[in-house]
Amino acid sequence: MNLQHERIAHLCEALKLPFVAQGYGAAAQQAAKDEMAYSDFLEGLLREEMAGRTVRKQSMMTRIAGFPAIKTLDQFNYAFAKGVKRSQIEELAGLGFIERNENVVLVGPSGVGKTHLAMALGYKATQAGIKTRFMTAADLLLTLSTAHAQNNLKTVMHRAIKAYRLLIIDEIGYLPMNREQANLFFQVIAALYEKGSLIVTSNLPFGQWDATFAQDATLTAALLDRLLHHAHIVPIAGESYRLKHQRQAGIVQGVRADKAA
Repeated sequence: MNLQHERIAHLCEALKLPFVAQGYGAAAQQAAKDEMAYSDFLEGLLREEMAGRTVRKQSMMTRIAGFPAIKTLDQFNYAFAKGVKRSQIEELAGLGFIERNENVVLVGPSGVGKTHLAMALGYKATQAGIKTRFMTAADLLLTLSTAHAQNNLKTVMHRAIKAYRLLIIDEIGYLPMNREQANLFFQVIAALYEKGSLIVTSNLPFGQWDATFAQDATLTAALLDRLLHHAHIVPIAGESYRLKHQRQAGIVQGVRADKAA
């Protein structure tokens, strides 16, 4: 590295242009070889900086989201998931529902791809620079219940709920809630109503949601009213993808998807 290159590296560090510093040497050699115009050389370096920053932001957003695994829409098996309209999913993948503060509700028995679609749409959002968070309903309730017990609910709601433009809540309905938990969950839905977007998954049809929310029909109706007012509902049918492979291997015999939920 010559003295001028060192000075440029120091300037890039001071100006927080790490990708210009990283790519300058090779770009300068190529520019001299190609007799490139100064303006084209500068534009190329700035494009490299922008590309590097975009990748870094996407990586950070993905890490913040807390996905248990990275799933994409290209990996989704439409032939297996009955009732899923590819056109509807492709429209949702455009992420316009987030710009409009709308929700997505994925409903169907266990193992038919609800969580895959939720994570894939969430991953798509992170790649677009949208601050996203993935949580199971159980983890969300644990966070809220702990905050409530510690008299810290307002702070946690701001940090863990309202800070995200897209909140994904997986597995609503697998565990029943007590009255306090049901009220805390309602606060989440109410806080994001027309101010953010939700993607939720559930194994229960809407008519059975009160069984999860402390058998409180009034609270359940109020919750569903807010959740579904601006919502895209994606019903999914079929047998469990996981049980299908176990059945093919002879491990499970005759277990239906609606009994496995």
